[in-house]
Amino acid sequence: MTTRNLNLRLGHPHRHRRIRARSPVTGLGAASVKAATNYEREVHYTLAAIALTLLAWLAASLETAHILWYRWQAGDVEGSLEQAVFIAFTQVLIYGNFVYQFTRLGYLRRRLEHRPLSPEAREALYEGDAPALAILVPSYKEEPAVVRRTLLSAALQDYPRRRVVLLIDDPPEPADAESRAQLESMRRLPAEIQATLERAAEPLERACASYLARSGGPLRPDFEAATLAGLYERAALWLASMARHYPAGDHADRLFLEAVLGRAVRAHRARAGSLRASMGRGSLDRARIEREYRRLAALFRVELTCFERKRYVNLSHEPNKAMNLNSYIGLLGQSWHEARRADGVHLAPASATGASIDAPAADYLITLDADSLLVPEYALVLINEMQRPGNERLAVAQTPYNTFPNPPGLLERVAGATTDIQYLIHQGFTRFDATYWVGANALLRVAALRDIKELVRERGFEVPVFIQDRTVIEDTESSVDLVARGWKLYNYPDRLAFSATPPDFGSLLIQRRRWSNGGLIILPKLIRYLFARPHRAAKIQEGFFRVHYLGSIAAVNIGLLVLLSLPLDKSVESAWLPLTALPYFFLYGRDLRYSGYRIGDLARVYALNLLLVPVHLGGVLKSLEQAITGQRIPFSRTPKVSGRTAAPAGYVLAEYVLIAAGLVGFSFDLAAGRWVSAAFCLANVVMLGYAINCFIGVRESWEDVRLLLRPSAPVPAIPGSAPAALPSARSASELAPLLWAWPHPGQENWPARNEHLWQSEPMPQRRWARAARGIRRWRGERKAKRDRGRGTKEF
Repeated sequence: MTTRNLNLRLGHPHRHRRIRARSPVTGLGAASVKAATNYEREVHYTLAAIALTLLAWLAASLETAHILWYRWQAGDVEGSLEQAVFIAFTQVLIYGNFVYQFTRLGYLRRRLEHRPLSPEAREALYEGDAPALAILVPSYKEEPAVVRRTLLSAALQDYPRRRVVLLIDDPPEPADAESRAQLESMRRLPAEIQATLERAAEPLERACASYLARSGGPLRPDFEAATLAGLYERAALWLASMARHYPAGDHADRLFLEAVLGRAVRAHRARAGSLRASMGRGSLDRARIEREYRRLAALFRVELTCFERKRYVNLSHEPNKAMNLNSYIGLLGQSWHEARRADGVHLAPASATGASIDAPAADYLITLDADSLLVPEYALVLINEMQRPGNERLAVAQTPYNTFPNPPGLLERVAGATTDIQYLIHQGFTRFDATYWVGANALLRVAALRDIKELVRERGFEVPVFIQDRTVIEDTESSVDLVARGWKLYNYPDRLAFSATPPDFGSLLIQRRRWSNGGLIILPKLIRYLFARPHRAAKIQEGFFRVHYLGSIAAVNIGLLVLLSLPLDKSVESAWLPLTALPYFFLYGRDLRYSGYRIGDLARVYALNLLLVPVHLGGVLKSLEQAITGQRIPFSRTPKVSGRTAAPAGYVLAEYVLIAAGLVGFSFDLAAGRWVSAAFCLANVVMLGYAINCFIGVRESWEDVRLLLRPSAPVPAIPGSAPAALPSARSASELAPLLWAWPHPGQENWPARNEHLWQSEPMPQRRWARAARGIRRWRGERKAKRDRGRGTKEF
């Protein structure tokens, strides 16, 4: 395979520039000195923006308070109430503005201060007994190709003592043949990957054993350097061969080839070159040579297995990711055997000789979503951080995930932009000891999980709970539990993990509604922690950021609706309120550019946030429902399937109701001469209309509404699957759990652009459809050409 073809296959930077190799010294992009200068410049921009926002906030607060006082003195009770509501929600929005700017400042200063360990220092773990690591991959009805990619990224971690466990949460006895075949494929997956890696591991292990056998004799540094370089070249060639035969189908596969296989190939070849360069210098000592052999022997030596908790009666069957993880964490450090009893199969402790399931003890866990990827050095870097003196109370270390770059769809790209901005915010939270655990990928200290362990009864059995499942955002609540026990959480300031973004509105709705559900329930627990002893000033700073993280979705979305409905006149006639927002949008736009997006995506992000207002409010209402009734809300998994996921009709209709309400408000404001309020309403209506058209689609939204209006209508047949009838009309909350899996009777995911959807259309419409597809293809080719010439700037 030629070098050129290998570069293309592995995502050479001249072809895909979103993922760049970092400098080993600073962790920046290729131009590290220039990037460091940019950090300093961005710090100055951020300080200036904070100062301007502070000035505008003081002036706007005084002005709006003066209007309130004037209306109260005039006896205008209705006007006073309206102004008080307006002040309350504008203050909430400005509060979020300050949080964003301060976290940005914290992130930039952390990057300037960041001094990562050298590879030699990190690899000292290969010299002794490294802490044991278990990588847990919870899975529920995932596509085997997606899980294979994730398991490979976990198995190829550059860490000596690792074990990968696929936690399959599918029903153990599926009802249909397709589900049975998929489940059997998932069960075979770990063993297939392990068998593949063992073939690569055997020659490297033999070389290590050969060196250890001759290590007592005279040291021949040049011979050992040449041997080691040849072995690293062999490992690189094996990974390159895997990349060449890997079926790369989409942008996630291309990222896997670049960030996992390609990164490992480049690292091994660089190590081989470094070893060859050391020949004749006598710079290799026995410790370094032995470490290199041990590292080579561990590169592909990993145990992969799977576990299914639902096969056992006495384990938790709660349908959520937290209890899937808890069930296996509770088994760590023991051997178990299956005991058949009258009510089913139980899992009972066993001796090591009579065990059918062995769960070795682990010092650290990595919880990794089934659609996520880790770069090869993820575990080594973060465990070194955990092992540093002074970090004994560090419970969670992570790099909040970034999205897969270069997605094909507009919605996936814009939704991914909001996630990448969240990466910066979480990094800034660490500066103020206010970060939260992000559950897609995280390194957890097992001792910390055992410190917050609880025992609950489920179906008459006592089950351990390490990660709280009281809400659907289990990682967030567990973060509060950990800090209340004196543990800390940490974000490593580099991009080492990636995860998928929902490609359509139906699946994005499920994800974002889940994210917005639970913050209000956790908030009282956080308040109790902040007011508990010991009282210290640092808690005020910590609370400033933590409270916003939990309450902002409810406050901001309700506030936005209120501002859109109020007849704004005198309250916004001055320039001070817009000035409080301008620095925020200026910095947000810069962050988008430095994360690899266009400045025009700022408007698209705003439009998407408008589109998600009903979704976020739906999650908030579910939180309130749980708080009032005490009944836990079912965990809704984000579908990870091909095709389009249908959105609940109620949410789609809510978007059009918002459009209609905005137009009505615009008409009243226009008639009353409230020009500023009318312009504000019209601008938001236009942005929301753009979002509906581009992110949902007018035709697609009508198809989703028909699920509710015509419950007996058949679903168009999807190639390779049998058609199914739609269910009777249900509420959005009842329909949501049905969107977990694919395919599901009555909730078939509608393909967005499959030819069979046009078969019943008249010939002119089919011609228009072909023309539209040609235009879309042409625009996509132009976009791809522009992107190839556009590099990614990184913070």
